[in-house]
Amino acid sequence: MAQVDIRELNERIESKSAFVNMITMGMDKVIVGQKHLVESLLIGLLSDGHILLEGVPGLAKTLAIKTLASLIEADYRRIQFTPDLLPADVIGTMIYSQKNEEFLVKKGPIFSNFVLADEINRAPAKVQSALLEAMQERQVTIGETTMKLPKPFLVMATQNPIEQEGTYPLPEAQVDRFMLKVIINYPKKEEEKLILRQNIQNEYEALRPVMKADEIIEARKVVSDVYLDEKIEKYIVDIVFATRFPADNGLQSLKGLIGFGASPRASISLALASRAYAFIKRRGYVIPEDVRAVCHDVLRHRIGLTYEAEASNTTSDEIVSEILNKVEVP
Repeated sequence: MAQVDIRELNERIESKSAFVNMITMGMDKVIVGQKHLVESLLIGLLSDGHILLEGVPGLAKTLAIKTLASLIEADYRRIQFTPDLLPADVIGTMIYSQKNEEFLVKKGPIFSNFVLADEINRAPAKVQSALLEAMQERQVTIGETTMKLPKPFLVMATQNPIEQEGTYPLPEAQVDRFMLKVIINYPKKEEEKLILRQNIQNEYEALRPVMKADEIIEARKVVSDVYLDEKIEKYIVDIVFATRFPADNGLQSLKGLIGFGASPRASISLALASRAYAFIKRRGYVIPEDVRAVCHDVLRHRIGLTYEAEASNTTSDEIVSEILNKVEVP
């Protein structure tokens, strides 16, 4: 690609990505710290991908998506997943209208721009599959009526890693539907002091929307113009292939730890997330650091660990780090 094109592209992305700062500033008014969480939400939003959040209760997972929805003029719904939830509670159902003497479709909470699936692993497989069909196909079928979901459509699901009693772990095929799996940790001491102060004094600023939902769709078109060089494409494929055939990539030690590697969906997600990350950093082209920045979130839920890995307390994050250290950077 000619140098002039890159310069022109950089200028265009510089002007089109101004809203990123406005959203980040708005989020910072409500969410203390958690920079990575805010960044991940933006990546999901800009690359049309869903996010699975894992962290102990009380780390502002729900508050983050609620705040994002209020900064963008868009519908927001929260669905609390429980063992007695039914698919109809999520997608909607047919109800009989006596007045019209016919069945009418009553839409469920899934028909929103932002859907928070709280504690997704608390609901049985039937409910999870109803939600995940909507996530993949971007449409819902109720009776004989198929309806498109609104755009943008972002599902942020949360799961609590501690308590496993009464939960239904997400099958690998369903977990794979999530573009990113983000692990949320405790805030730092200084951040916690600030959280404490804000909550005691109720010092929350009223947030005004900084953009409309349509503008997000326009921004996505610009993100798809971010330049992805062939060398970066090769780097992404090399990383994903190293999860499948570690021994071929000089990672003999990982062979007994990986049950199955990442799917082609991982390569696609890695490319899309890297582009969105470059856009957030106001750059018109992807560099290897962008790939490395999003790699853990894209791959951690797509690598199957063997019994040996679990017995030796090896995590998928450690495996991803080892692969990144070994695969040659362009």
